[in-house]
Amino acid sequence: MKELFMPVILQLAGVLIIIAEIFLPSGGLLSLVAAGLFGYSLFIVFNDISTMAGTYFVLADLFIIPILVAVGLKILAHSPATLRNTLSSASGVVSQSPDLENFMGCEGKSVTDLHPGGTAIIDGQRVDVVSRGEYIEKNIDLVVVEVTGNQIIVRER
Repeated sequence: MKELFMPVILQLAGVLIIIAEIFLPSGGLLSLVAAGLFGYSLFIVFNDISTMAGTYFVLADLFIIPILVAVGLKILAHSPATLRNTLSSASGVVSQSPDLENFMGCEGKSVTDLHPGGTAIIDGQRVDVVSRGEYIEKNIDLVVVEVTGNQIIVRER
């Protein structure tokens, strides 16, 4: 029984470090420490106790670690550290200005060189535009050919 004390303590420390990794992201450093603790614990069990005890430890780790990660993520989802608001169009959040659709087919003039992105005056408004990859010089007449997402795509007129 005395020889199981150290591996069990190492396993519990590994579990605590995994839980800490969920709440204190360390870029994987804590996960590496936990993996080292689990590995050293298994090394002690397989070498000093028995292969059968080591197998039991491995099986326990295969079940306990994924369960702990899942439970930790569930707890994290309901903690004050996470965003509680859902961004949706029903709550008034839109990914693009509805006014951009009004530019479809309009004409304007490039204010800067477009290579392929730049600025243009379209219908008296200064807007960011992109071409389809071609270089368009400054002060060239443009026409809006497509509005996709937040992009106004133009070509030379």
